Amino acid sequence: MKILFRVLLCTLAAFSFGCATQRPATPAIAATTAAPAGKPVPLLLISIDGYRHDYMQRGLSPTLAMLAQGGVQAASMQPAFPSLTFPNHYTIVTGLTPDHHGVVNNTMFDPQLGKFSLSSRNAVGDGRWWAEGTPIWETADQHGLRTATMFWPGSEADIHGHRPDYWKPFDGSVTPEQRVDQVLAWLDLPAAERPTFLTLYFDEVDHAGHVHGPDSPQVDAALRETDTALAQLVEGLKQRGLFDRINLIVLSDHGMASVPEPNSVMIDKVIPLDRVHMVSMGILAGFNPKSDSAEARADFAKVERTLEQPHPHMQCWDKTRVPARLAYGRNPRVPQLLCLANVHWRITTSDYAAKRKGRLSVGEHGFDNAEPLMQAIFVAHGPAFRVGAKVPAFPNVDVYPLMTHLLGLPAAANDGDYDAVKDMLKPASR
Repeated sequence: MKILFRVLLCTLAAFSFGCATQRPATPAIAATTAAPAGKPVPLLLISIDGYRHDYMQRGLSPTLAMLAQGGVQAASMQPAFPSLTFPNHYTIVTGLTPDHHGVVNNTMFDPQLGKFSLSSRNAVGDGRWWAEGTPIWETADQHGLRTATMFWPGSEADIHGHRPDYWKPFDGSVTPEQRVDQVLAWLDLPAAERPTFLTLYFDEVDHAGHVHGPDSPQVDAALRETDTALAQLVEGLKQRGLFDRINLIVLSDHGMASVPEPNSVMIDKVIPLDRVHMVSMGILAGFNPKSDSAEARADFAKVERTLEQPHPHMQCWDKTRVPARLAYGRNPRVPQLLCLANVHWRITTSDYAAKRKGRLSVGEHGFDNAEPLMQAIFVAHGPAFRVGAKVPAFPNVDVYPLMTHLLGLPAAANDGDYDAVKDMLKPASR
């Protein structure tokens, strides 16, 4: 969406050369920027799930630092709300906020489709969950470009009759090195079969952050392992003469915050759970009425009044009263009542906490997307990008119009703003 105003959100001091942006909720609009003429340069989009924007300061990502020094680095990149994995990965490839593309949480309920969860292969592969957005690989396919996705939320589904030309169902046992090998193998295909747009996904940093917390030695080890895989990729591109002839975008979907195990809001001690349908819990808990009956609606109204009162460690809203800056609450899949935990807290039940005692995630995301600990990274390198440029923070909806411009594709309706990111490109590429 075109910027009506920007609310500057201060990032951590070490990244003080930019501030995050927040945009109001307005209808998605189509991009109108002109794309470069001729055959597009290949574009590889790389996600390091859960790589918080200040992790680079740890000095454990020398390959990523090299790409930033030889290209563009943003102060940070603001995730869409909620700052969860599936909503933000789909935002990046559609340019739409979760409210507009329909993947509103990692766990959802739809009256026609039923329940969606990350562990449900059937739901993840059902294109109807993803059909409110148009992923960039669909547009590329419509315009004759081949595409390949080495794991990306949405890429396992047939969306509007389209899939990437090459794709893999997610398998967490596939190592970072094997993922890189597959991308390089796709780039080794004959020219007529070779993809022009590719994605690569790493999840070790996010996994270590959840299990051990963002300040753990295990996260440091995951940073090293992921950077080693990036180094393998760079070396493979150099061996093929591609390193200076491919545009790379390396980003993350969100950051990570520590959540000590005792920091749990036991929601069953606040409301009677038998009066509601609990859609999700965790950082963003969601509740719907149990049915459409007058009695169920009356019970739900009482619960809503209770939860919308001030509570320590969380804030709750009816979906119609979610703050406008979060751009969330209009999609039918958003539960009627939402409770958002304060940073460093979670929302759970006494029963679940007891069953998971000693095994609750001590690192989490999904919090307010203005929270500094939720901010993501953005690094870009390649022939289209300036060298050694540091740019202000921007919201991740802007990545989509940047990518369509680089690939010479018309942008589908989106919430991004190409003008906000075009200055990271060399003049001839704008």
